[in-house]
Amino acid sequence: MGERNPVTDIAVATNNPGKLEELRKIANGWPVRLMGPQELGLVLDALETGSSFDENALIKARSLYWRAGGWVIADDSGLVVDYLGGAPGIYSSRYAGDAATDRENCDLLLDRLKKAGPGNRQAHFHCSLAVISPDGQEALYHGRTDGSIARTASSGTTGFGYDPVFVPLGGQDTMAELPPYEKNVISHRGHAFRLFLEQQFARPAGLERER
Repeated sequence: MGERNPVTDIAVATNNPGKLEELRKIANGWPVRLMGPQELGLVLDALETGSSFDENALIKARSLYWRAGGWVIADDSGLVVDYLGGAPGIYSSRYAGDAATDRENCDLLLDRLKKAGPGNRQAHFHCSLAVISPDGQEALYHGRTDGSIARTASSGTTGFGYDPVFVPLGGQDTMAELPPYEKNVISHRGHAFRLFLEQQFARPAGLERER
């Protein structure tokens, strides 16, 4: 038997268990182990005061790196709707208020798109992934998924956030209705995270390359 690649621990700067679980599924097969702040005995309280996805991702990554060291990643992702001038954008997670639930954010989005016709519901998910290496070097990776906003929220249970109202380009089902593997292949977060993995770690034998 050949030697196995050593496993590298990566600290993930997020308090969102859904995001952490999604990243772990994307990383399946790679020689990495993702750990959230709670597993490290730390509290992540970074304030997203940046004016862009890149700035917010770096704020979160730096906040955890200063306490955890090693490899640290953080993403700032959001939904960009053309008809709404790019909203909710960097405010996606708190579109309906600082303590808003995913359902409340989706309901507000659908309400503001009531007058938008079929040709005016284009949108895309954007992901900025900030990475800090053990020696303190910073890098940014980006991912994007194009699509449109459905008229109503689906009953799908996969994913989180705006997944129940987002239909990927060329598809009919929302992101929340797709099997996890299928969603992760096309997701903005999957694109950005795999770019990082491809650049920094040895590809496990038999793992399919991203198309």
